[in-house]
Amino acid sequence: MRYPTLLLVLLLASSLAPCLHAQTPPPSDRVQISPPLRRADAPPATATVEELEARADELRSEKAYLDALDYYRAALAKTPDSSKLYNKAGITELLTQRYHDAKKDFERAIKLDPQYADAYNNLGVVYYSTKNYGKAIKFYRKAIQIRADAASYYSNMGAAYFSKKDFENAIFSYNHALEIDPDVLERTSRAGVTAQLPSPEDRAHYDYVMAKLYAKMDVNDRSLEHLRRALEEGYKDINNVYTDAAFAQLRKDPRFAELMASRPQAIPN
Repeated sequence: MRYPTLLLVLLLASSLAPCLHAQTPPPSDRVQISPPLRRADAPPATATVEELEARADELRSEKAYLDALDYYRAALAKTPDSSKLYNKAGITELLTQRYHDAKKDFERAIKLDPQYADAYNNLGVVYYSTKNYGKAIKFYRKAIQIRADAASYYSNMGAAYFSKKDFENAIFSYNHALEIDPDVLERTSRAGVTAQLPSPEDRAHYDYVMAKLYAKMDVNDRSLEHLRRALEEGYKDINNVYTDAAFAQLRKDPRFAELMASRPQAIPN
């Protein structure tokens, strides 16, 4: 199986979850959540579209989301046919949990550019965030049809399937994501998945599945970490790890025997 060089950050591509460098690079055109702040001056009437967009991007990186929206809207007033600006405005609305407004912005972006894969993905995030997993999957699939090499799209779709307790399709989607980018799930907030998995059994099952996928890729450190979580979460079928072929190589790692011998006590929920 292909194991590409380690890359930095997704959203929501995470997902849903990208991160920022100390140098504050341009923000990802996918998603991540924090409380809104307002701290900047109003957009100058004489600023160009490019200046307004650049300032909006800076403010979004600084998590000054309401100010960023002011600048994106000011830029859109000067160029109302920009699918990219509608997508960025939609992301900012999503970050402030204004799901209805975010949905409208992503739909406008798609209307202006029907091949805008990120906008379809981000519209899927809106539906995922409001627990409409069927529609989320529909838009993730559309994004994948346009761009099949984006690991985050498959990861997002896996989260939606997992939230529907469709574990077979969740595993299939996560496996595709990891084939494209083995680090994609490490760059997304685990809370983004577990927030939709209130049942301790589902959380334990999720971690067992991830342990299995990483074991198949011979990424033992990550497999063992998820296996430890599955133990702590009380996964009821944990003994399958001794017979499942996916764990054949992991079972040769001395740390596997140590972990299973220690049997971390399940953490009360």
